[in-house]
Amino acid sequence: MEINKSMKKLLLAEEVFLFLSSIILFGLAVEYSWWFFALLFFLPDISFLGYLINTNTGAWFYNTLHHRGIMIAFTLAGYFLDVPILLAVGIIFFSHASFDRIFGYGLKYPDSFHHTHLGNIGK
Repeated sequence: MEINKSMKKLLLAEEVFLFLSSIILFGLAVEYSWWFFALLFFLPDISFLGYLINTNTGAWFYNTLHHRGIMIAFTLAGYFLDVPILLAVGIIFFSHASFDRIFGYGLKYPDSFHHTHLGNIGK
């Protein structure tokens, strides 16, 4: 199923909004410095190591570390339990997931790294 161009633009605008909102939230809600944000921003991509085992394992690790619902849960837990590191990690990983989706990297199906909920990536 091909997504039409206007829908792609709408989804892209949504992801950009979520990405920028998470950056603003980090600046307002946590007292960690921006170097901490930069240090952890690409940490969810360690999930690619799961693909060294097989595509099913890789997809599971990737989806777990890029699932925005999980990151919202971390963020809320960090806020309500007053655990600043959990709040920061939730916001940063949420930001990363939105950043990935801006470039078309969606949640993975277990059959192939290139098969995502946003369509196929790459060639």
